[in-house]
Amino acid sequence: MPEQSNDYRVVVFGAGGVGKSSLVLRFVKGTFRESYIPTIEDTYRQVISSNKTICTLQITDTTGSHQFPAMQRLSISKGHAFILVYSVSSRQSLEELKPIWQTIKEIKGTELPNIPVMLAGNKCDESPEIREVSASEGQAQAQTWGISFMETSAKTNHNVTQLFQELLNMEKNRNVSLQVDGKGKKKKDKASKDGGEASASGREKCRIM
Repeated sequence: MPEQSNDYRVVVFGAGGVGKSSLVLRFVKGTFRESYIPTIEDTYRQVISSNKTICTLQITDTTGSHQFPAMQRLSISKGHAFILVYSVSSRQSLEELKPIWQTIKEIKGTELPNIPVMLAGNKCDESPEIREVSASEGQAQAQTWGISFMETSAKTNHNVTQLFQELLNMEKNRNVSLQVDGKGKKKKDKASKDGGEASASGREKCRIM
């Protein structure tokens, strides 16, 4: 089927195990899954308002693997906004975002200043003993890249809705707002290893403007 022109596409990148899927599932479904199941690529849809008309917020949860560079580049080329996720308990996961950021800069080029990008330090509920990246370090990295920063926890639902709110608040080319008290659907573009679940319903209630 042809792609709808009124889709607003948000792409979530990050290393394996940092909680990308957990953040998306927490936002779309209001649920949290303890077990880690590697994702190839999943797409979730949520109805939002854009320029006073209804459109679809399409959230693409990408693979944490480096095995699919063509898929990564395609997601970047089609994306309207990006969330770069690392785990505060893994400095390596922050390092792995650097080549992704370079690829985004390469593909988006002169468009980049107008594209919303958030750096998310997930798993901030972890104990201080196992934290490897401080909030100030995450903020400093975001400032270096010229993007926004927020720490989140999919497990405790800390800053999850706020992350997506802030991302859409940064959209300069459209008047975008969330209407997430309806139902969101999940489309499996590429199946995760367990086959995943077929649908999702939004529970958060918020409006951005």
